[in-house]
Amino acid sequence: MDRTNTIARLMAEARADSESGCCELVTLRALVEEAAELGADRALTRTGLADPDACDDLDELRELLQVWRDAKASVWRATLAWLVRGMLALVIIGVAVQLGVTDALR
Repeated sequence: MDRTNTIARLMAEARADSESGCCELVTLRALVEEAAELGADRALTRTGLADPDACDDLDELRELLQVWRDAKASVWRATLAWLVRGMLALVIIGVAVQLGVTDALR
């Protein structure tokens, strides 16, 4: 049975229950559950994730995202390492100038 028809039937049942003075909790829960599943199906369809290959596509996207994050972290580590090496080189040059080692090279 189509979800839309199921929801319409449940709404009619809930309306009939409420006219009699009480609405069955089971009917309300079924109505909410069907409406939620219909909404989830629509969202998946609109985003293009309703096909059977969608799970594989999402797994592949997660892998690509992890590779991107790893590469980004690696670039930051390499940049930091080069900055530290540059600073150490400047310190060594400064010490050499202070000690007059550069005068001996002339």
